[in-house]
Amino acid sequence: MRLPSFIRPVEQTPEEKRREMLERPIGPLILSLAAPAIFANVVSTIYNLADTFFVGQMGSTSASAAVGVAFVTSTIIQSVAFYLAQGTGIHMSRCLGAGKREEAAIYVNTGIAATIVVELLITLAGHLLLDQLCYLGGSTATILPYARTYISIILFGAPFIGCGFLMNMQLRFQGEAFYSMLCMVAGAVLNTILTPIFIFPLGLGIAGSALATVVSEAASFLLLLRVMNHAGITPLGLRYARMPDLKMLRTINNGGVPSFVRQIMLGVSTSLLNNAAAPFGDAAIAGIAVVQRITSVGNFFQIGVGQGLQPITGYNLGAKRYDRIRKAYFYAIRASFISVASIGVITFAFAPQLIAIFRDDPEVVSFGTLTLRLCSITMPFTGLAMATNFLLQTSGKMWRATFLGACRLGLVLAPVALILPPILGRLGVQIAQPVTDILTTLIAIPLARGVLKELHELEDAE
Repeated sequence: MRLPSFIRPVEQTPEEKRREMLERPIGPLILSLAAPAIFANVVSTIYNLADTFFVGQMGSTSASAAVGVAFVTSTIIQSVAFYLAQGTGIHMSRCLGAGKREEAAIYVNTGIAATIVVELLITLAGHLLLDQLCYLGGSTATILPYARTYISIILFGAPFIGCGFLMNMQLRFQGEAFYSMLCMVAGAVLNTILTPIFIFPLGLGIAGSALATVVSEAASFLLLLRVMNHAGITPLGLRYARMPDLKMLRTINNGGVPSFVRQIMLGVSTSLLNNAAAPFGDAAIAGIAVVQRITSVGNFFQIGVGQGLQPITGYNLGAKRYDRIRKAYFYAIRASFISVASIGVITFAFAPQLIAIFRDDPEVVSFGTLTLRLCSITMPFTGLAMATNFLLQTSGKMWRATFLGACRLGLVLAPVALILPPILGRLGVQIAQPVTDILTTLIAIPLARGVLKELHELEDAE
């Protein structure tokens, strides 16, 4: 794959990439890794917002709510990919930092093969339990027909969706953030083009939205295969794939469990909020769905910075450069706060207009406006928890990373979502996520102090 010279990054050998990760100044390095990830995530979010917009133009609040209901199924598909991507990618980056390229290739290819197998099983199981998946996502009787159609098609794309997430993340762990961005953007742009065509001129309705997603993910998967062969630091090939032994399983599990739990909890949080909103009607569920799509822009800035932090942490752990890890962590917190606070100012000020773009229903706008404004205030503070979670995970602190990742999306949100709505009514649903964000940030502070102290001790022991 040949790109124009003015956008093509300088191609590096594995050793040149290793030196860059171990020696380049932290600020420019983390920005060079985070910027493509942020751009790709934002473009992906814009696609998701476009998808919500085009479904909203069908004129059915139930159809708009079905997209939010299907988020739980998408999360299950992605959770497998994130588990295997983080589990193989973290160890791969450490191997690359230590100069063990062949071992890194074994983990990359084993992860791809495992993802294909597991996602095919999810496709089969999902179709057997289709109605249960819909109700798990918070579907009501009026939403169910739309949700069944949308989710059944998405399930067919599970292997492409899963492998796309895995391979994109593996490229980032190799330090090849630009090529990861390229593939994500290509898929998102294609999806944005196909969605309105499939929904309206072809008359497929909500099925057209789901079908456009599957086609685009398949195209992105093929592009990723080509890119990883051309630009990846580790080679692809079946000869590198292995049936995991106990040692490999433990290694993958140690890196992957926090992401798996975090993704599952993302689905749990959606289910909790949708079910908490259900007594207040489809408009409340649709409002939650729209707010989640809008606030995901800020979340993806935090995730992008965290994804820039992870390969730096992995490479430098392998090389025992603990001072660089600490510098990168504090830089990531500052960058996350500043960027998300800037976004929060915009989403707070223009909340009614933003909600109305995606569903011009007075009830949806009313419910979504206050929800979005409250989330806009608390969201910048979650960057500390996000950066701490990525640092814990990449450092091999599996249980602490798992606990922290589960707090914002389940362990804290669950009691908040169960307790506040019965007491405060609609307001209880609207403040559930903001209250959870503040509590999770407070929980992250002692965990951050603990892991930074351990890095100091490792450095002193050298």
